[in-house]
Amino acid sequence: MSAGEGGITPADLDKASTLLHRVATVFDQKVVGQESLRTALVSTLITGGHILLESVPGLAKTTAAETLAASVGGSFHRIQCTPDLMPNDIVGTQIYNYGEGSFTTQLGPVHANLVLLDEINRSSAKTQSAMLEAMQERQTSIGGVEYKLPDPFMVLATQNPIEEEGTYILPEAQMDRFLVKEVLTYPAASHEVEILERVASGRQSAPITAEPVSLDDVRFLQGLVDDVYVDTSIKRYIVDVINTSRCGGPRPVPGLAAHVRVGASPRGSIALMRVAQALAIQSGRSFVIPDDVKATRHAVLRHRLVRTFDALANNVQPEQLIDAIFDAVPTP
Repeated sequence: MSAGEGGITPADLDKASTLLHRVATVFDQKVVGQESLRTALVSTLITGGHILLESVPGLAKTTAAETLAASVGGSFHRIQCTPDLMPNDIVGTQIYNYGEGSFTTQLGPVHANLVLLDEINRSSAKTQSAMLEAMQERQTSIGGVEYKLPDPFMVLATQNPIEEEGTYILPEAQMDRFLVKEVLTYPAASHEVEILERVASGRQSAPITAEPVSLDDVRFLQGLVDDVYVDTSIKRYIVDVINTSRCGGPRPVPGLAAHVRVGASPRGSIALMRVAQALAIQSGRSFVIPDDVKATRHAVLRHRLVRTFDALANNVQPEQLIDAIFDAVPTP
């Protein structure tokens, strides 16, 4: 079976649907609403990427990350980022044993299948770079020895956009390492009433009863995503979108250069295609359609566009720019 050649059988799609339903059942038991968040989390998991969650406090970022971990039967570690957190606190270190006169290696909390980095922007730049290196290389180096990270491996990082005191903003190059950036909004009134009812009745704190999927199941889903067929016309569509974000493309957006200083990199093209493949599997298809590319365009591209000072001063949101780019590019 060749990757991306569409060798997926109906039985494979049925099995994937069953597994994804189990994940959704666990998620719905703890998180009310937030369908786009669940889609982004599941898409990131089955593509083998990492996700950055951003919102004001209290919108269930940490709860969503912990719930995703509960839906997968793998190891999970939570790291609360603070300014005094050191790289060794995440990666691991060597400890000297005085009795034996030798060093032993203690692996850090990054060595887990799912790792939650809570408030990543509160850790120092040195610690951020150590974590992001582990995300990219899928390994850590302690005392000159390389230690592979578990497979599958996923990082869920959260950050609060309104508190700037004591924070270290992630540079654009490090933001680009995240497959998607999901921005959470306030729940609808009906969803907030449901949250209160769950808390009052004790359902919100009740143990999760649904059966989690195994790590082998996750690897199966990742293999399916790799084999989702992407037509050449879809690939050209993705490339045209990315080139348009760089103020080029077949139909450049007038005035875009006044708002975008740097467009998306080829990593953005890859991310659009990979997330589209994940959405196809979640929709029960073995091939990508243009709507898959459009569906999560904001989550994939909002952190990859570097806005100009004029755009920042005039509060031009990246979502507005992304919509203008997609409106300009003809759909295949």
